[in-house]
Amino acid sequence: MQDLNLKNTSIGFIGAGNMAGSLIKGLLATGINPASIWVADIDQEKLEQLATSSKVNTASSEDFAAIADVLVLAVKPQAMKNVCLQLTKEIRSNKPLIISIAAGITADNLAAWLGTDSSIVRSMPNTPALIGRGASGLFANSAVSDSQGEIAQAIMEAVGISVWVAEEKDIDSVTAVSGSGPAYFFLFIEAIQKAAVQLGLSEDLARQLSYQTALGAAELAISSDDDIETLRKNVTSPGGTTEQAILAFENGGLRKLVTDAVQAAQRRSVELAEEFGKD
Repeated sequence: MQDLNLKNTSIGFIGAGNMAGSLIKGLLATGINPASIWVADIDQEKLEQLATSSKVNTASSEDFAAIADVLVLAVKPQAMKNVCLQLTKEIRSNKPLIISIAAGITADNLAAWLGTDSSIVRSMPNTPALIGRGASGLFANSAVSDSQGEIAQAIMEAVGISVWVAEEKDIDSVTAVSGSGPAYFFLFIEAIQKAAVQLGLSEDLARQLSYQTALGAAELAISSDDDIETLRKNVTSPGGTTEQAILAFENGGLRKLVTDAVQAAQRRSVELAEEFGKD
């Protein structure tokens, strides 16, 4: 794979769920030929729908695992071990780059099932990838070459941004921050909407205002040269309305609550890895 780039790379997806479908859609939008993409799934109806909408190839995973340059493992964590063991022969012969997007499955787990010399990238995407606004953490084991790493990054960046971590344990932190993170923001928006309705606004107005405010705040933070603390302070005039709201958050222990929540998610990510990795 030393001379490969994304344009001449054959990619096989094992699993045709929402995340795999989003990655395929994103790859096609970059100009990838659908003929270079293969997909397998136990749900034939889902597989046929994806093939019809995207014009990609469908086949058994054993068939394309033997020839694909890249295999994206997009099955549920509980099914990962069985899927890998079914493909061990093909993967050990073909030696494709393996990209796993399953939560809780470590690179060591995959190497134990597929072969210790397997090139493995573990990725933790999040649900905004469904609309091309995802954030993915990536970890590569020592067998992954520079060109393979570039291909893995290009595949994941078809649905958003991606960042590399040097140690696999940091994927648990990525999971806690961005993997689970959308739900934190959804909860906050939900709470604001309910508060707005209690203040007398209609549910429709509460929804429009909260969504657009969240979107605008995120886009302002991304585009600004100021850090997030400065942006907050810029909106918080002394003696003003925002200051009163911020004081209520601070007095209610919001910062500690957020820290506790993210740490709880990180701990659970570690636990899941231990559970899924058991023989």
